[in-house]
Amino acid sequence: MKKLCASMWAALALAAVPAWGADDGGWHSLFNGRDLSGWTVKINKHPLGDNHANTFRVEDGILKVGYDGYGKFEERFGHLYSNLAYSHYVLRLEYRITGTAMADAPPWAKLNSGVMIHAQSPLTIGLNQAWPVSMEFQFLSVGASAGRQTGNVVTPGTNLEIDGKLRTDHIIDSTSKLFPVDEWVAVEVEVHGNDEVIHRINGAEVLRYQRPQLDPKDDSAKALLAAGAPLQLSFGHIALQAESQPVWFRNIRIRPLPR
Repeated sequence: MKKLCASMWAALALAAVPAWGADDGGWHSLFNGRDLSGWTVKINKHPLGDNHANTFRVEDGILKVGYDGYGKFEERFGHLYSNLAYSHYVLRLEYRITGTAMADAPPWAKLNSGVMIHAQSPLTIGLNQAWPVSMEFQFLSVGASAGRQTGNVVTPGTNLEIDGKLRTDHIIDSTSKLFPVDEWVAVEVEVHGNDEVIHRINGAEVLRYQRPQLDPKDDSAKALLAAGAPLQLSFGHIALQAESQPVWFRNIRIRPLPR
């Protein structure tokens, strides 16, 4: 893994907005509806920027994850990273889990996707690193074996606090429910740097936690700490997940918050 000096981590914390600008209320579109401009692909076992078999594609103004070009999945978990890192913001998007997962995918990966926040830079992702160090806002549909509700937080290489208590669980449940396959679900995540993160599903709060941080026991997190990353996570990239299940995304918007 390439080393990142502390000054580079500080530079990545500076938020900017995409060239296609803002709409009313200070919201900025992160997806232009035409192509993957502003985003970078990293798929496990493939080099950075290789959008293997057109996994991430844009069709009819919708950003889609598809596997029609795959023979076997072979644990090729993928993520589409925002080119910019963000710290204080509200992110809104809608997702629709659809179709059938790859047959050789792990059972827990089926009917499962998500959006990662405070994700490490894709420049630091190893060739065979399946997930970025990040906090995942998990998306599940009816029939999923990974949980009984959508909107959970999953913690690859990270820990968090809830009400002042350190939590090292890999998955922490939300208070939401599961929604049917092929139904659009509205997601909102409100991020206050290292202070607090709030998950909302269809406008209702379903989870909140504080002090997202690297897990010193995780190998990927150890490498980041050795490269100068701070223990406490206060910024990072946004990453849409491809986890063997076809999923669609639309209306991906961000609104900066005051610090």
